[in-house]
Amino acid sequence: MSGPFYLTTPIYYVNALPHLGHAYTTIAADTMARYHRLAGEDVWFLTGTDEHGDRIAQIAAAANVPPLEYADKISAEFRRTWDRLGLRYDDYIRTTEERHKKVVQAILQKLWDAGEIYLGKYGGHYCFGCERFYTEKEIVDGKCPDHLTVLTWIEEENYFFKMSKYQSWLIDYVNQHPDFIRPERYRNEILGFLRDPLQDLSISRPRTRLTWGVPLPFDDKYVTYVWFDALINYVSALGGPGDLRFEKFWPAAQHLIGKDILKPHAVYWPCMLKAAGIPLYQHLNVHAYWTVEGHKMSKSLGNVIEPLAFAAEYGQVGNDAFRYFILREMTFGLDSDFAKDAFVTRLNADLANDLGNLVARATTLIANFAAGAGVTGPATADEEQVHRAGVETRRLLDGAMGEFAFQRGLAAIWELIGTLNRYIDATQPWALAKKPAERPRLDRVLVTLAEAVRYLGIVLDPFVPEAAAKIRVAVGLTSPPRLAEATLGRLDRLPPVQKLSGLFPRVVAVKDDVKVTEAARVELGTGGITINDFSRVDLRVAEVLTAEAVPKSKKLLKLTVSLGSEQRTIVAGIAQHYAPADLVGKKVVVVANLEPATLMGVQSQGMVLAGSTDDDGALAVLTLDRDLPPGAKVR
Repeated sequence: MSGPFYLTTPIYYVNALPHLGHAYTTIAADTMARYHRLAGEDVWFLTGTDEHGDRIAQIAAAANVPPLEYADKISAEFRRTWDRLGLRYDDYIRTTEERHKKVVQAILQKLWDAGEIYLGKYGGHYCFGCERFYTEKEIVDGKCPDHLTVLTWIEEENYFFKMSKYQSWLIDYVNQHPDFIRPERYRNEILGFLRDPLQDLSISRPRTRLTWGVPLPFDDKYVTYVWFDALINYVSALGGPGDLRFEKFWPAAQHLIGKDILKPHAVYWPCMLKAAGIPLYQHLNVHAYWTVEGHKMSKSLGNVIEPLAFAAEYGQVGNDAFRYFILREMTFGLDSDFAKDAFVTRLNADLANDLGNLVARATTLIANFAAGAGVTGPATADEEQVHRAGVETRRLLDGAMGEFAFQRGLAAIWELIGTLNRYIDATQPWALAKKPAERPRLDRVLVTLAEAVRYLGIVLDPFVPEAAAKIRVAVGLTSPPRLAEATLGRLDRLPPVQKLSGLFPRVVAVKDDVKVTEAARVELGTGGITINDFSRVDLRVAEVLTAEAVPKSKKLLKLTVSLGSEQRTIVAGIAQHYAPADLVGKKVVVVANLEPATLMGVQSQGMVLAGSTDDDGALAVLTLDRDLPPGAKVR
């Protein structure tokens, strides 16, 4: 990757507030922009709102407010949503801005002067929701195929763009540039559409029935039709042809859209650019639809996912968890379903168990066992396997991101996370720490883990930026991340490392839309104890420093835990549910004032709290949904 990179989302129509579909497109664009910044490219990421047309004028009239006042309100809500979700766009354009109107009118005048636009009479079935005429072939039972509303017959004079003259050229261009529209299914869809004769495009509406739009520069009795206005935003945001920013970024332009607006972007827009003498964009990247719990999103069904509200339900990790889920769950180009159960499964399995547990284990082991000098022994086959996995992850990640295949890129990173968790299990640094002769080997393992955590803090930045930043801080990487620094096998000394646990708290229940984290799962039952009885139990946060099996026992693990001011040994009956390495670095809840007891010859100085279901009896130790220091009292 090198040079400038220009990426756009659609400009969102201000007839509705931001929902899951808008959020996916914008988060996907933000992820791609972050990845190219990480690679050192000069990135320009554009989003914004489309604010003209019949529909907006009607909604504003119904609300008894001027169209601009209504558009101001909804556009501000889009901007607020993207800001609160942590998205880093470089420009936000509105079609009501003067900078946009100026470029639209300049392009219209150029096309008029070149004879590419003419005045003609047209009659047809019109949908005010779509703001377009439908042909007899497209109409379904006399209704709009999208809105299923009765169409209105309108006959009027309008200006038309000679789009039909570019049909053969466009077919040839799409055939000669196989990746111009991607994925391939959408390229094939457009080629199928172009088998039928292409009609000229109505580009205006008479001001006798619509005043809310950009006036035509050559006839102010008309305003510009919404698509001929809206699509030009991708050019007007850069200042238009001749502007230095346009000359720098437009040759690298890529659009990201949903499949519902494929035809305007894949047919109207290339023909408009060709006629105006403007080079075409590089790629049109098309994603598919989201359903919710198997149903189309609908206000009447009450299943519209509002991104800010949904992310807020999961606290400080909500933004990262939301963006991870939608990027990992959707195969780019194919429809996908948004289900809360699937979201929680991803959060728990991928983010809490895999990533969070790895980071907690690695940073705790390094902080507990690091030597001052950090001189390492030679790399073994275990380290070489980790190094090869790092190279392969980068190869797969670069390839996936080149195709907007976010799910493939994340799968590659998670394969590396699995490799690293297995590396810890195989090398057992807690056992090496007990043998002074193994000090060089231990140091090599710890350095490998520190470098691997740093690597993850870099490559995860586009996908879960808030968590990635915490990871980098934990391993002492304070400068802006660079993809070139995501390497393994080059570090020889340990950087300063801080313990980082609770990166993604688990969610153990979702019932009646109430999220219950592990820290809140202690139930007192119905035995009728008093508050005084409960206050006698001293519950404390404890950090697991080491864990090992108790000899000759299938059920017991011996844990060394820190309570802040002291360390204790606790024997816990959880060996059939947790491997020892899985517990190192976890912060658990313990009963600190339980009388000591000897179990299988080991004195236990407390009890670890765990819960289970009645179905399978699987135990889950209680951990925290917010980081607290060892020894903190649980009330």
